Amino acid sequence: MDQYLTVNVVTPDGLVYDHHAAIVVARTISGELGILPKHAPIIVPLTIDEVRIKRTDSDTHVAVNGGIMEVRDNVVSIVADSAERERDIDVSRAERAKQRAERQIEEAKEKEDTNELKRATVALHRAINRIKVSKHS
Repeated sequence: MDQYLTVNVVTPDGLVYDHHAAIVVARTISGELGILPKHAPIIVPLTIDEVRIKRTDSDTHVAVNGGIMEVRDNVVSIVADSAERERDIDVSRAERAKQRAERQIEEAKEKEDTNELKRATVALHRAINRIKVSKHS
């Protein structure tokens, strides 16, 4: 089965995705990276973004919150702190998280708390990513 990739997305809570794909596109800290079958072995850090998995019958989008991607022998393994397929995202919860993060950003700016500002900015980015990915379902 050399013409396909096996794609696994794993979090501490377990397996999120396990299927074959024709191509996987993920955003690394250096930019977007497309993986086709027979790709050279590579390990790269991922940013908070969506991973696009193009299968022969459909496309799947997975919201990942950073992590690493390893490619070897036509297997793409993504290990992330958290990851959700578009169909599993609770949009109203993501919207509430976005609003909460926006409030925390404003409060951190008022207090000039740079650590809290960084945390709230990451939380906002995660919420926006989940909302964006949910729109693909």
